[in-house]
Amino acid sequence: MRKDKIMHLRSEQITQGVMRAPHRSLLKADGMTDEELKRPLIAVINSRNDIIPGHNNLDKICAAVKAGIYMAGGVPFEISTIGVCDGIAMNHEGMHYSLVSRDVIADSLECAVQGHAFDGIVCIPNCDKIVPGMLLGALRVNIPTVFVSGGPMLPGVSPHKCGPSTDLNTLFDGAAAVCAHRMSIDELNYYEETACPTCGSCSGMFTANSMNCLCEALGVALPGNGTIPAVYSERLRLAKHAGMKVMELLEKGICLKDIVTPAAVHNAMACDMAFGGSTNTVLHLTAIARQAGCPITMDDWDKVSACTPHLVKLQPSGPRPLIDLYYVGGVPVVMHELNRAGKLDHAALTCMGPLDDYLEHCTKPADGEVCRTAENPFSPIGALKVLHGNLAPRGGIVKKSAVDPKMLTHTGPARVFNSEEEACASINAGKIHPGDVVVIRYEGPKGGPGMREMLTPTSSIVGMGLSTSVALITDGRFSGATKGPAIGHVSPEAAAGGPIALVQEGDSITVDIEHGQLTLNVSDEELATRKANFVPPAPKHNHGVLAKYAKLVSSADEGAFVS
Repeated sequence: MRKDKIMHLRSEQITQGVMRAPHRSLLKADGMTDEELKRPLIAVINSRNDIIPGHNNLDKICAAVKAGIYMAGGVPFEISTIGVCDGIAMNHEGMHYSLVSRDVIADSLECAVQGHAFDGIVCIPNCDKIVPGMLLGALRVNIPTVFVSGGPMLPGVSPHKCGPSTDLNTLFDGAAAVCAHRMSIDELNYYEETACPTCGSCSGMFTANSMNCLCEALGVALPGNGTIPAVYSERLRLAKHAGMKVMELLEKGICLKDIVTPAAVHNAMACDMAFGGSTNTVLHLTAIARQAGCPITMDDWDKVSACTPHLVKLQPSGPRPLIDLYYVGGVPVVMHELNRAGKLDHAALTCMGPLDDYLEHCTKPADGEVCRTAENPFSPIGALKVLHGNLAPRGGIVKKSAVDPKMLTHTGPARVFNSEEEACASINAGKIHPGDVVVIRYEGPKGGPGMREMLTPTSSIVGMGLSTSVALITDGRFSGATKGPAIGHVSPEAAAGGPIALVQEGDSITVDIEHGQLTLNVSDEELATRKANFVPPAPKHNHGVLAKYAKLVSSADEGAFVS
């Protein structure tokens, strides 16, 4: 890239002028030449680590990104940030730190990029909180930015090689099935060895892959970001092009907030409803929109859901792994169908240019099976459903597409637990019965703290054979792998005195997913009496990052946002 095409490089604050001789000397200690000091400096934020399988291949992705930046005339600098694997953190103390890590990642990106006056950013996340964490931090900085993920892992295969593919969720369901004597330990051992066969993010439309696909819909990532498998060389080529693309955005002066606008957020919400992403996307995209200066509410999600057809049904909602969407064309095929249906906002700008330019690349039609046409959707409304009612005045969320039709409406007695551990012990001991409504509270953003992701209790319900007869309600949240009538993000949360704190054992609760209602069948007078006698519990953590987070975090319906 020619230097005379770049206006007001931020990096000139550390590379130009007599008074910057000390700064240049430090950069030369890195091996930089005088020629490189005249080029734009690009931060490559890499979340590579040894423990997360979705991240242990990111060294190769990073090398490809840096090659692309260098080919296009920039100088890349790799900077590391943290990550937490939700699968490994599940169902123990570690899960308190998962959502908290989103803000730690945002803070670390902001500190590193601002502290060194970088001109642009390429973010390399892959799993769960890392994607939205980097987006939040990059929005604060607001310079040219491109995302490229590490990609999904390949699916596992069934023991007989002809059944449905397997994934991490097979193990969570299977462990409970063994406890219920519905699966042998040998079969579980087979899945343990085969269900996660490669590096990459877990192979269904779980939170990580949902967010990586949404990066395409938001316009901050190139086509293929969400679906090209981690082990394919195609992903290395994508990474090189991402490095080149950030230099193009820099030349054109296009910053991240020029792309993440109300139009882009709308398109991402529509795409989410069409492909049935994790309920965590509601939490993350709500926070991202707020950071971008275009806040959205649960009512906005409800409106988009009501008018967006559900086109794709992948695991855990259906039998297909994510790679099937890759085979038929990926997110661009979904965007093509949404555009045909008139569901996209053409005011959006993407890293590929205006949305109309992007759509010129989205010419592959829906195959009709993996991605259905807008005329023949799985459902005329979106895959996620917002619920309101006297139990959730500010809303809750459920993945409707993963709920058995028999459970779209359900009334039953409340089985109340004040922690995930209490609920799991009761479920696994066979104390939950068909017809029950399991209530898990004090697991919200403040009460958790950290709004723990609870795949274990939902998988235990599945493993016990109760997913078509038992509903679960919580002020916490669920894994993207969760299926069944599991309603999360109930707001206000119990720790804030929300109605979920007032539920008593045996109370009648009605879950009406079809009509978006969550009702505690108790009189207003009785609820008022319980409210008057409510005493907030003491905080679970009084020191460290969790205590700080509990004091700063907002409600789930606001994205569990830390300002």
